[in-house]
Order: sequence, then structure tokens, then C-alpha cells
Amino acid sequence: MTAIRERGLERECSFTAARSSGPGGQNVNKVATKIELAFHVINSQLLSDEEKATISEKLSTKINEDGYLKVSSSESRSQAANKEAALEKLYDTLEKALIKPKKRKPTKMPKAVKEQIKATKRKTSEKKASRRMDKSDWS
Repeated sequence: MTAIRERGLERECSFTAARSSGPGGQNVNKVATKIELAFHVINSQLLSDEEKATISEKLSTKINEDGYLKVSSSESRSQAANKEAALEKLYDTLEKALIKPKKRKPTKMPKAVKEQIKATKRKTSEKKASRRMDKSDWS
């Protein structure tokens, strides 16, 4: 499996520019610097069917009903910098989705530890029992 970044997914992405919110003063009102990236997961020719299924399953909340994974960036006052930031976010998101979790190896609790737990419980129980008063002491 080759790295996601080396496949050139930017060819399959569509970019739209919009007016950004946040810092920038009057520049924000004049210049469309916010970048919205849309990547269609199912129609991608650079991803395998297995990868598409994994991404669709893990990122189902981030993929809209049309099948697009959308990422936006408005961190910079530069459109080019925001485009790079949006691509970076896309790659990070896809890489995290494609990480396979390690399978848990079930472990057994050692007998000595079980005995130690029982002994501690027994001591605590005896201690609390010794604090209790008999009903005959109430009269």
C-alpha cells in the first residue's frame, strides 16, 4: 500500500473559494481566501475498493449524502496557503481513517494477584465487621 500523499489525490479534488471569516480586516470583505475542498470517495480511481469501504465506514459522519468528503480551510489570508492547508487536512483525515487498529490479545490475571485481591477483601470485610455493634448492645 503506497502512502496516500504520494498518489496525487489533489487531481480528484474540486476546490471552491469563498469569503473567509476571522482576522484580516477589510481584506476579508474583498478577497475570497477560504478554500473548500470536496473529494468524492466512491468515484476515486486512486483508492482501492477496500480503502473506499473503510473510509466510507469510518468517516460516514463527515461524508455528505452526495458522497463528498468536504474539508475547508480559512487559517491564512492567502488562498494558496489555505489550499495547501485543506489538502493537508484531507490527507491527515484519510490516513487516520485507514489505520487498522491492533487486535487485542486477551490476557489472564495471574493466580497470585487473584489471591491477593481476595485476601485484601477478606481483611477489609473483617475490619468492617469488627466495627459493627450487636443488636444486644443497643438496650
